[in-house]
Amino acid sequence: MDTQMQQTIKDTLARAITSDLVEAVFSNPRLKNEIVKCKVRPVMIKNSLLFQIEEWKGKQVFHQNLAQKETITHLSQSLETRFRQAQISTLSEDTSILVSKKGTVTVKTKKRTGKAPTVSLTHNRQKRYLLEEGGPVPFLIDLGVMTPEGTIIRSRYDKYRQINRFLEFVEDILPQLDKNRELTILDFGCGKSYLTFALYYYLKLLKGYSIRIIGLDLKEDVIRRCNALARSYGYDTLHFLQGDIADYTGVSQVDMVVTLHACDTATDYALAKAVCWNAKVILSVPCCQHELNRQIKNDILEPALKYGIIKERMAALFTDALRAERLESCGYRTQLLEFIDMEHTPKNILIRAVYQGTSADNQESIAALESFLHADLTLKKLLNE
Repeated sequence: MDTQMQQTIKDTLARAITSDLVEAVFSNPRLKNEIVKCKVRPVMIKNSLLFQIEEWKGKQVFHQNLAQKETITHLSQSLETRFRQAQISTLSEDTSILVSKKGTVTVKTKKRTGKAPTVSLTHNRQKRYLLEEGGPVPFLIDLGVMTPEGTIIRSRYDKYRQINRFLEFVEDILPQLDKNRELTILDFGCGKSYLTFALYYYLKLLKGYSIRIIGLDLKEDVIRRCNALARSYGYDTLHFLQGDIADYTGVSQVDMVVTLHACDTATDYALAKAVCWNAKVILSVPCCQHELNRQIKNDILEPALKYGIIKERMAALFTDALRAERLESCGYRTQLLEFIDMEHTPKNILIRAVYQGTSADNQESIAALESFLHADLTLKKLLNE
């Protein structure tokens, strides 16, 4: 590409890369294994106008925020070496840049008519959450996630996202719940009960379901505080009890069982209880899967199992896979889903099971996998009992 063509690109970009930019999209990559697409938009960060560059390479997405001159230089180089096409929209015009294989640059600009588009200068575009920021939610305030004015506390934003992610999983199974009668929900190992309160607030206050929720945990001080909060909010069908998952017999019928980060085999006791009650929905995020880690043994896998961290992660994944298969054999349609991003916690698999009544014919395959891993797990024993 000659100097005149390079200057044409720079001049065109200099006219477009301003605060009037709506969006620029660079495409038609020259090399398939390099950056295949690039999007650019203006953002305001700490009262400075920057430009957010979003680039795709395979399944990965890379972001960087650059000043105006740096952005123009970066995009000019991209059109010279990476892309053959750019579509740029500003408040006043639409521009296309085409680069031929011989390096010829063609620029076409069309004045915009009609209403100008809206430009968002927020760094992170707002995601719509089921529990929206801006309106005070009492339990989120008392649990230290939200200010009295309804603003999410920055250091607790991950917890806010986690709560909303959990409610998204609940929203998916609402058609499975009978809205014409009172539903019983058990939360085993509820802890500080962020998600228990969120579940009550979402199902009863936002969605209008008639529900009774029981939270169970071993810590007396936690149970006392949660009961006090529930009373202060007027949540009259939300109760917390001190007790062990394995020994709980307080109800005879349950519609939904929730167990979040119940340690090791406590998850198995909760799952077995749910199956015995024919619970319609099970939501479980397992934690600390030590049982298979102690048992797993296989000559073929030994080159991997000799590394402790690999053995730990393999044991956790196989444990949850076997749990899911056991639930399938009991008539549940079971999914293993990512609860929250791996960057926040490695304990991020959620088992979501919905009772269908038709059992999977998978006993032989389960037995074969258990034999391969040298596994004899608690859930199998509990279900057999």
